[in-house]
Amino acid sequence: MDSKLYWSLLVNKDWSLHLAATAEGLCYVSPANRPFEELAEWARSRFPGSELVQDDRMLEPYANELDEYLHGTRRSFSGSRVFKGTLFQQRVWDALCRIPYGETRSYSDIAAAIGKPSSVRAVGAAIGANPILITVPCHRVIGKNGALTGFRGGLDMKTRLLQLEQG
Repeated sequence: MDSKLYWSLLVNKDWSLHLAATAEGLCYVSPANRPFEELAEWARSRFPGSELVQDDRMLEPYANELDEYLHGTRRSFSGSRVFKGTLFQQRVWDALCRIPYGETRSYSDIAAAIGKPSSVRAVGAAIGANPILITVPCHRVIGKNGALTGFRGGLDMKTRLLQLEQG
């Protein structure tokens, strides 16, 4: 297994996003305008012993798709992803990827979609642990009453992503 974790910085308008990938696929997209140290700390906990190597060319396909999405010209992502999480988290993240562009779901909708309707809080925790923001669209999950709820990137980022998808 490759002990390298490749990273790059995508700058789009007033947002800077750190991206990271293994040789197998994208594994991290940071919240907007966070320091590199946040990525480094995440990498130490999820990929212990891996070397962080800046490689803009390696991350270019993912950066291009994210840039197109942020400019409103892409609705889905085709690049491979690498999920590092529990089986439950992976099931939640897979369910997030099935939420269509421009639509939202509630936490209870996601819990029902994975066959665990009474696990709404655990679903919320798994969504909060999603390391691949935007491409795994946790921003599309809102409260059952329609209210915007927590988002690792902050409610301003969540609002902007939802507005982008509403056109």
